[in-house]
Amino acid sequence: MKFRALRTFAGDYRKLPAEIQRRFDKAIKLFEANPRHPSLRVKKMKGTAGIWEASVTMSYRFTFNWEADVITLRRIGTHSILEKE
Repeated sequence: MKFRALRTFAGDYRKLPAEIQRRFDKAIKLFEANPRHPSLRVKKMKGTAGIWEASVTMSYRFTFNWEADVITLRRIGTHSILEKE
């Protein structure tokens, strides 16, 4: 599995508090090992074509596309980022 990040994701990530960045780093390792791990709460976003979301914490999420073995990280932030997709 390969990861790539859109510029929007990179910008969002830089603006996160350090603790949330650490939590995301841990979550993405977990995702790589087991994308269906229950704590990630991975699900397809309603009303979108091929965009998924996963949890970092109860308040923070990240969105991504999943094509073959490439995960494209799109956005990361509070639940409000889901409205921007």
